[in-house]
This record gives sequence, structure tokens and C-alpha cells, in this order.
Amino acid sequence: MNFKIILFIGFFISLSQVVFAQNDNAPVTQDINRVHTYSDYLADEDGNRLYGVTVKCVNTNSSDVTNNNGEFSINAKFGDIIELSKDGKVINSFIYDKRDLNYEVEDSKEVLFAKKNKEKKVSTFQEAIDSANYFIKRKPSKSIFFVEKALKSTSNTKKNAVAYQTLADVFLELKQFDLAESNYRTAFVTLKKSIPLQLKLAQVLIINKKNAEGKKLFDKIIKNKKAVPFQKIDAYDGIATIHKVQGKTNKAISQLKKALQLAKKHQITPKITDLNSKIANLLSAKGDYDSSQGYMNNSIKSSKKENVNRAIIQRSKAADFYSRNNSIDKEIALRKENLKDIETNEIEAVNVESENDAVISKQKVKYEIGNALEKKKNYSEAIFYYKESAADAKVVEDLETQKEAVQGLSELYVKMGDDSNALINYKKYTKLFDVIYQKKELEIAKAVTQAKELTQQQNRIFGLEKDRELNESKLNLFKSEQNLVSESNRRQKWIIYSLIGGLLLMLLSLFYMLRSNKQRKLTNNLLALKSLRSQMNPHFIFNALNSVNSFIATNDERSANRYLTNFSTLMRSVLENSEQDFIPLEKEVEQLKLYVDLEHTRFEDKFDYSFNIDKNVKISEFQIPPMLLQPYIENAVWHGLRYKNEKGLLDINISQLDDENIKITITDDGIGRLKSKALKSKNQLQQKSKGMQNIKQRVAILNEMYTDKVDVIISDLFEDETGTKVVLTLKKD
Repeated sequence: MNFKIILFIGFFISLSQVVFAQNDNAPVTQDINRVHTYSDYLADEDGNRLYGVTVKCVNTNSSDVTNNNGEFSINAKFGDIIELSKDGKVINSFIYDKRDLNYEVEDSKEVLFAKKNKEKKVSTFQEAIDSANYFIKRKPSKSIFFVEKALKSTSNTKKNAVAYQTLADVFLELKQFDLAESNYRTAFVTLKKSIPLQLKLAQVLIINKKNAEGKKLFDKIIKNKKAVPFQKIDAYDGIATIHKVQGKTNKAISQLKKALQLAKKHQITPKITDLNSKIANLLSAKGDYDSSQGYMNNSIKSSKKENVNRAIIQRSKAADFYSRNNSIDKEIALRKENLKDIETNEIEAVNVESENDAVISKQKVKYEIGNALEKKKNYSEAIFYYKESAADAKVVEDLETQKEAVQGLSELYVKMGDDSNALINYKKYTKLFDVIYQKKELEIAKAVTQAKELTQQQNRIFGLEKDRELNESKLNLFKSEQNLVSESNRRQKWIIYSLIGGLLLMLLSLFYMLRSNKQRKLTNNLLALKSLRSQMNPHFIFNALNSVNSFIATNDERSANRYLTNFSTLMRSVLENSEQDFIPLEKEVEQLKLYVDLEHTRFEDKFDYSFNIDKNVKISEFQIPPMLLQPYIENAVWHGLRYKNEKGLLDINISQLDDENIKITITDDGIGRLKSKALKSKNQLQQKSKGMQNIKQRVAILNEMYTDKVDVIISDLFEDETGTKVVLTLKKD
């Protein structure tokens, strides 16, 4: 019988080899036990490909060094350990599994981060887009890297459009308006009905002085019934900007008033604030100063309904407005109000969202107050604010404001005829001017380099799109050829495949039936252990925090502080080991000593303890489940020794039974299990401690998985049923 089965399987294997040899081009199902050719690339956090990083599979000993594009290719099977090293130094390792892996290397720290995409390609695309949006304002160059990843992860036209819209948002943030327009247009081809995209494209068109095209889009948004009030307000505002640029002030005011009416109707406070301010400035430019003041006052009132920062920004705009109209007293009052808010709320700086990225800071406001006081010829007070501004700016290294304040002082001293102080401040001004000039040169050089890099990244993304189109064409051609080959072979092989399929199904069914039962049992045990461990930690923390609470209740602050310090040390150790099935016995002993000391601190008048380890015991050679012994000690203290009238004794001993086994004995001379149980009933405890129950379950599962590794016997210590003795036998691995 066995001989026939062996011959049958041998025939099946030889037959299958012949069949697959006849179809070399047939797709092969991935096998987790088969060695694969694994190819990928490495890139840093800015998306730059990494050259010269050694990628090695420890299990197969296959290795490769990344090329100029950061690409590598090695042989590995799922579950193998992959090591990455640079200049002979290992920077990280990870396990290769079925899912795609993407990497980022942060060169400054020589740390490698491996990110596993746990879902399908849709999730990979969305994660990349979410990451790109997250980094738009924080680190735009990194955002572009994620856009590239998103484009590589999908060939869906709509998703590509979303990626190009995100890329345009990045370029808009970087003030690369030409590139922003180009990418918005690319996205617009697919997402024509997207109102947010229409709005962004129209705004960029205005910046790029393509007013006619921008106005058409704004008009379209205003007429669109699906557009929300906020979007229509922005459209009116955009048209007003076009009229303002063209010198059509009345038309610009008319559009802003329509926007203001809509903002008031829907109570959109931020827009009410901005629109009042814009109308005030246009009326002032037109010469209607009286009307403009009313709108500016409304703007200030509206801003107070928002947060402090918005109120500061609007008062600053109003102060500039009054400065232009020579209402110096009103200007000074508003700026001093801003200074008071900044100092009261300890605000370092308020960013003003505008093209020049202005910042309102304490030192800047003081300079502006000094400048206004100088206009009023209040020179002594102006000097005070100039000096304050220069000093504050120096502390925070605001060179531009420091330069302006020192320049203001120098010019003011000249007006006052104080040539000595004028010369001193002029020298300071020239030094600051030189430093700022050098800084500006560096910024310009950096901007030029950044512009080149952005252009290269944009070209690479466009190249990626062209490569995708070419690859799709090649893929379609390849599929056509494959279909022809498959059709010609199909007629010859369908009978053979049917036979093999039937035999394979029978064998696989038997194999998976046996393996599934075994795997299910192992999985259930692992889940049970994890669940029990997750219950142990909150149980332990809850009891420990009760001890802290008792110290606090008795106003014993020193003991509570010392207890919390030791408790945090213990918790760090417990949490580090909480996910492990086994830890070295010596670590468990360290935790136990710390725990017993904590409990002794709490119940110092209730018990003493001893901790003895036989010198012949090599505890470094034994492994034990984490937090296995702690509940027995906790039980001894809380349910045995704590209720004893006189002071008790807790004794912990570790001794050698033989070469493969050690014995851990925990004894206490407390009130005993029987009396402890009676006390529980008497006090009508509503919650039963799960510590001992969890330990029993853990021991049972571990013994089933690891063949009787742990044996626990609990008994009374004395014949009168007082005291408790726990004997735990631990087997070496």
C-alpha cells in the first residue's frame, strides 16, 4: 500500500515537471517557501535615490549595492531577514513578506525606516497623497516625493489627476506659479467639474496675469448651484482683484460688496473681516476716506469675534490704513493695543497670510510705534520704542527689524542734532546691512538651486507619465502575444491540467486539512496568551495605583513620590517585555525584587521579606513567561499578610532541582486561603481579581504549546490552614 502511494506521488511529480516545462511563459503562483527575485529602491526623506547602500538577504546570502537610481535586486523568500548597511555599518534590518515595502533613509542619523503597505494599491495611493498633503507646508520637497510615489502606485486616470492637483498645491506653496498652473491644468483635464480645482486654477491664472481666463472660471463658479457660499465669496473676491489690477476701482468695490453681503448672510466671520478691510482700502484709494473708516471699524469689530491672532492682524492692517491717511493718533492707539495683546498672551509672532509672508512680532510693532511717534515729532518716546525694538530683535535674531530700528535711531538722532549717537547707530546699521546682504545672497543662491531641483523633479514626474504610457503599450503587446501562445497550448493541455488539478486538489485538501487544524490550534493559543497578557498589565497597574492613592490619602507625599519613581521604573520594564512569550529569568527576578520592595514600602508594618537564589542556579540559562510570578506574590501580600494581626514574613527561594529544572518557592505565613476567601465574602467584594485565574490559563496554554514547561502547586503552609506555599517548577528550553 505505501509502496503504491510512493509510486503514485512520484509519477505525479514527474508529470507536473513535464507539463510546466512545456509552458515556460505560464504565470507561476507565488509560493511562500520559494526564493523570489526581490527588486525595489531606496530613497531619503526628500525623495533622493540613495547610492552605495548594501542590501543583503541573511538567509540566502544574496546581496546587491544600490545603483545611481537607488535600485537593487536580491534573491529572498518570504520571511527572510533583509539587512541594509552603509560603509560596513548595519543601519537596519527587516523581514521580507508578501507586501510591498518602501523605504526612507535619514542620512543625518543613519537610520532606515521601513514602511509596510498593509492594504491594496488603493490604500497605497491614498496614504501617499495624505502624506503629500501633510508635508505641503512643513516640507514641500518631501511632499513632491510622495506625489511621485502616488503616481507610481496607480494607473487610474482620476487618481493621477488628484496627484497632479496635489503637486500643483505644493508648487503654489513654493510660489512657483508657472509650475502650479501647469499641474492644475493637467488635473483640470480630468476633474473639470471640481469646484475647488476651478477656484485654485483661477487664482493662479490671476497671479500669472491671465485675467480673462481666470474671470471666466470665477463667473462659472458664481453661477454653479453646487458651489458653497465660501467658494462663491472667493470667486467674487477674485473678480474684484482683476478689476483692481485693471484700475476699475468702482467695479472692484461692487464685487467685494456682493461677497460681503453673502458672508454676512451665512455668518462667515473671517470673510466679513477681510472683505470690510479690502473695501476700506479701495474707498481710501478712491479718496472717500469718511466711508472707508466705517468699513475699517467694522473689520476691527468683526476680528474681535475671532481669535487673538486674527484681531492682531486686522488691527495691524487698520494701523497701516490710518498711517497712509495720516491719522497718526489712531495708528499709534491700534499698534499699542497690538503690543499689549502680544505681551499679555506671550505671542512670539503672528504670520500674516499674504504674498510677502509678513510677520507681526513684538519687536516689529515697537518699531512701527516708534516710526509713528517720529512722524508726530515725539522724539523722546520714539527713541524709547526704537531702542526697545532693536534690543528685542537682537534677542530673537530678527536682523531685518533690528536693522530698521537702528536705522530709525540714527536718522532720528540726526534730526535732533545728536551726531555722536547718530554715528554710533549708523555704524551698527552698516554692520547689520552687510550681514543681511550676505544672508540674502545665500537665500538667493538657495532659491536658484531649489528652482533647479523643482524643475528636475517636475521633469522626472512628466517622464514617469511618458514611461507609464510606453510601458502600457508594451504590456498590451505582450498580453496579446501571451494570449496567442496560451490559445495554441490550451487545446493540447486541458486534459493533462484537469488530471493534475484533480490530483492536486485531493493532496492539497488533505495537507491543508491537517495543517489548518494544527495552525488554528496554535493561533488560538497565541491569541489567548496575548489576551491574558493584555489583561495582566491593567490589573497590575490598577493595584499599584491604589497603593499610590493610599499614600496621597494619608498626605505622605515623600513616600508617594518615592513609590511613583520606583513604580515608573518597574512599569518601563514590564511594558518592554509585555509582548514576549518568554523573557530571561534574571529579568523576571529584577522585576520581582522591585515589585516586592514597592509592596513592602506600602505595607512595611505588615510583613518582612527575604529573596534567596541558590548560588548553583544559573538563572541566565532559563526563560520564563513575563509577569508569571508577580500575581502569586501579590496574592500573598494583599490576601494573606495584609490581614494578619502581627507582622508576617514573605519568603522567595530559587533552587536547582537538576540540570534541566529549577524550583521557585513563594511562601507566606499570612491568614491562609480559607480565611481570605471568608473575608472576601464578608466584605461582599463585587469584583473578583483575575490575576490568579489568568495565571492558571497562561500556564495551561504554555504547557500545551511547550510540553509541560511550567508546573505550579499551591498548598497551605501550615496544618491549621494558615499561610500559603506556591511551588513553581520551571524547565530549561
